[in-house]
Amino acid sequence: MPTVAPLDLEGHVVAAHFLGDVPFFATAAGTIHRLDGGEKVTEAHQGLLTCIRDPFSATLLTGGEDGKVMRIGSNGEATLIAEAPRKWISVIAGGPQNAVAYAHGKSSFVKLNDGTLKEFTEERSVEGLAFAGKGLRIAAARYNGVSLHWVGTNAPPVDLEWKGAHNAVTFSPDGRFLVTTMQENALHGWKLDGKPGENRHMRMTGYPAKVKSLSWSPKGKWLASSGAPAAIVWPFSAKDGPMGKAPQELGTRANIMVTSVAFHPAEEVLAIGFIDGMILGVRLADAKEALLRRPGKGGITGLSWSASGKLVAFASDAGDCGVIDIAA
Repeated sequence: MPTVAPLDLEGHVVAAHFLGDVPFFATAAGTIHRLDGGEKVTEAHQGLLTCIRDPFSATLLTGGEDGKVMRIGSNGEATLIAEAPRKWISVIAGGPQNAVAYAHGKSSFVKLNDGTLKEFTEERSVEGLAFAGKGLRIAAARYNGVSLHWVGTNAPPVDLEWKGAHNAVTFSPDGRFLVTTMQENALHGWKLDGKPGENRHMRMTGYPAKVKSLSWSPKGKWLASSGAPAAIVWPFSAKDGPMGKAPQELGTRANIMVTSVAFHPAEEVLAIGFIDGMILGVRLADAKEALLRRPGKGGITGLSWSASGKLVAFASDAGDCGVIDIAA
């Protein structure tokens, strides 16, 4: 049985992430706690709304009720990236060349490394942002679809339309697909590398609840999602992604919802967090399960693997967090 080192924090914990093998925990109150030779605390926000790991650098990015966008380094140092007084910043993304995107209202903004700030305006409010893996291209999720903007040019956006409210957006690691979570208990996808006129839509439906957590497998063959009493894992290795294919359902528990999913950094192994605080590890090849943590006080709000793939950090909405040593 893996060992769990608990960390009890006060109130709702929004996210758990690793920078290398150092775990970080971000609380809704605005403090960032890291376990690095003892517990160390960074005061980042007056009310924190979101904390993500920048996929392009060894830092975290946070947004808060104080209108600030911060970058948190591996030593816990907080640097102000941007500020929008009297705005709530709940949507952020990290991009190539130290670019950072954030949104409020109908506008998304991209702050470049040299300090340049670009603004892109939509007809409806921006609910999610993501950078493509190559080139400075950003996707903004909004009502009725996604807008794709090239940051360095004045080219008009590419609009990907699909009726309904799109809440979050992610590019596949190879850049061939774009997927959004929707208000109506579904995912929607577009094939980006198809020929003009091809049916590029992918509908992924049947969820009993809203999807709030997504994770791509290391090579992008699979996309795991929450929102059901199992992790729903869609196949993306074929030319047309999951079109016409059924997903795998991993870690099924009767009527107990999955709230968080995270793929191992190198292997097709998925960590699955549930609303009762339990965490399972499941291998895709044979669906073999390992209990990583028994149920706790609160639902799992964040899961993250260390760079070595030997540790899992978890956060909960009741503050009972911790680090699981898989190798123990």
